[in-house]
Amino acid sequence: MSQLSLFDAEEFYEFPKDLLEYREHFLSKEEADQLKDKLLNTAPWEQRTQKMYDKMVLTPRLTAWYGDSKDYGPEEEKRPANPWSPELFSLKERIEQEFGYQFNGVLLNLYRDHNDSVAWHRDKESRYGKWPVIASISLGQTRNFDFRKRDHHASKYSLPLSHGSLLIMKGDLQENWEHRIAKSMLPMKERINLTFRLILDS
Repeated sequence: MSQLSLFDAEEFYEFPKDLLEYREHFLSKEEADQLKDKLLNTAPWEQRTQKMYDKMVLTPRLTAWYGDSKDYGPEEEKRPANPWSPELFSLKERIEQEFGYQFNGVLLNLYRDHNDSVAWHRDKESRYGKWPVIASISLGQTRNFDFRKRDHHASKYSLPLSHGSLLIMKGDLQENWEHRIAKSMLPMKERINLTFRLILDS
């Protein structure tokens, strides 16, 4: 798997810019520390179930959903949105103003340790639109974010997502690429991932 190289730590990783942008220090350490502590202690974390190989299993992470009264998830698993917290709404507006995108919800994922993960997948729900834009903030433990070509798994890349970083996925990334956070053989501390999304009317 190829490790993506930086040409400037304050700018973007060398990955096609029409597919993603990476800002390593979008939040200061103080901002990121405060937000992580606040969310760990106040978000309504829950462990969901998902269908895998014809049986229901617990997801290996905790989640929480906030937004503009938009439900989240497949029809049979929809959950109502929690109202925006001041911190999350302020962060949404900051990303929108700086990058020119629009979001109406944010999915929080809590990876408690090295055993928590998310398997290879694409964010291809019809309610995201054909070419969705997803802005992802990472807090806490640095974890590798792996990408691979949907039809050519030998084409793999890995991004270490650090504390306070911002990753924006866009273009046809969800059409042609899969991504994951893998389990780790090394001990890992808590990581929170905030994925800001635009949910369209069904």
